Amino acid sequence: MAQLSDYRLLCFDVYGTLIDWENGVLEAFKPTLTKNGAQFSREHILHVYHELERTQQAATPDLPYSKLLAAVHPQMTARLGLSPPSEEESHVFGTSVGKWPAFPDTVDALKRLRKHYKLVVLSNVDRESFEKTAAGSLQGVKFDLVITAQDVGSYKPSLRNFQHMLQAVKAEFSVNATEVLQTAQSQFHDHHPARKMGIKSVWIERPGAVMGNLSESVFDWKFDTLGDMADAVEKRKQGGGELKGRK
Repeated sequence: MAQLSDYRLLCFDVYGTLIDWENGVLEAFKPTLTKNGAQFSREHILHVYHELERTQQAATPDLPYSKLLAAVHPQMTARLGLSPPSEEESHVFGTSVGKWPAFPDTVDALKRLRKHYKLVVLSNVDRESFEKTAAGSLQGVKFDLVITAQDVGSYKPSLRNFQHMLQAVKAEFSVNATEVLQTAQSQFHDHHPARKMGIKSVWIERPGAVMGNLSESVFDWKFDTLGDMADAVEKRKQGGGELKGRK
């Protein structure tokens, strides 16, 4: 059976895996709720957002993510029966991405994992939003390669994004698909398409996550947090065996 230490490169989803996507969206939407004096459950807002985002990404695959979020914002208010937002309110919602917080374990885990792997980003955001995140919540942690949806011209789960990534890591690092681990929370955006591409994956489950789940979960290793994964890698590298995340 393969071990985590057999691989050379981790390909990360960022928002949902490294960055607290869900709380970021909820915080960005809070002014709209306050303006309308409205309350909805966390789960309801996130389900509405995820459905509308997914539909918009399929309809406008070349639209930069911040502008896509600005387009989704009035759709959310309509779906929730709220008053239409101004263009400025939707713009603020769309540009909130760079302010979304990292999970508490993320930065330390990335610093530990980069001692053992190449770190690559394959994200559904635009480059400007990611750069704000990288300098902000991710505290300048270095990635070896960054690929955004804006670079590819499509959004995951499109297989084009994964094909683009595999071609890039082969050209940049001479890393083959069999040496890549897709490391992500979302089953919809990452694990199912990775499986179709023959890429092994590590599910950073982030217990309690609402968005990106599917009725069938596919993965090769599973951890609650990225910190848990880093612990497992270090234990293996130190000769103490491997904490089994596989189920």
